[in-house]
Amino acid sequence: MKKADVIKLLKENTNQRGVEHWKKSGVKDSNLKSFGIGLTQLRKIAKQIGRDHPLALQLWKSNIYDAKVIGLLIDDPKQITRAQAEEQVEQLQGGYLAHVFASCDATLAKTPFAFDLACDWMESDDPARRRCAYALIYELSKKNPKGMDDEFLLVLIERIKREIKAEDMWVRESMNTALMGIGKRNKRLNKAALRAAKAIGPVDVDYGGGNACEPLDVVKHLTSEHLKKKLGL
Repeated sequence: MKKADVIKLLKENTNQRGVEHWKKSGVKDSNLKSFGIGLTQLRKIAKQIGRDHPLALQLWKSNIYDAKVIGLLIDDPKQITRAQAEEQVEQLQGGYLAHVFASCDATLAKTPFAFDLACDWMESDDPARRRCAYALIYELSKKNPKGMDDEFLLVLIERIKREIKAEDMWVRESMNTALMGIGKRNKRLNKAALRAAKAIGPVDVDYGGGNACEPLDVVKHLTSEHLKKKLGL
């Protein structure tokens, strides 16, 4: 499939309600357009297209948000380079793209350098990179990358507890999510993450007027009956 074919397909799936929401979302780049397609539908379209690294790069350069998301979803983790990730993180357009870029089962988290990238970005002066770093940690918490053992994560839990209150709002949200992911790995980490979450308390995130989203309740997730049964708590 070529870029023009993808754009045509996206146009055919235009969601007018989503378009209206997009217009009210306050995206800074006025040149960035959207067909208002939800992520669930975009995932179905991406699956239909399949992995295609060259096409992914072409779609990323589009001025259509939905096409950029498709580009992130169909990219090949074996062909994504560190240089590409560094370039793309500079071009994220607010929360929408950042979410798909580094979390939400992101392709970037499937690259062989994802853990090293997360570690480096946590030390960055750029809040967008720090946000993506913790989002990657959340994604990687579902796996077992080399170096991300219990000792590393216990130190990270303490760092999150110590630094989250003073962080940029979207970094706070990402740290909170990472804490939840870490706490779901095993009994030891669950205990430490739960203790940290209780010490942190509610995390303040403003999702904007008219948005029904609420900050993640980490304590609730880490004490769910399902997780207790899974971890043998």
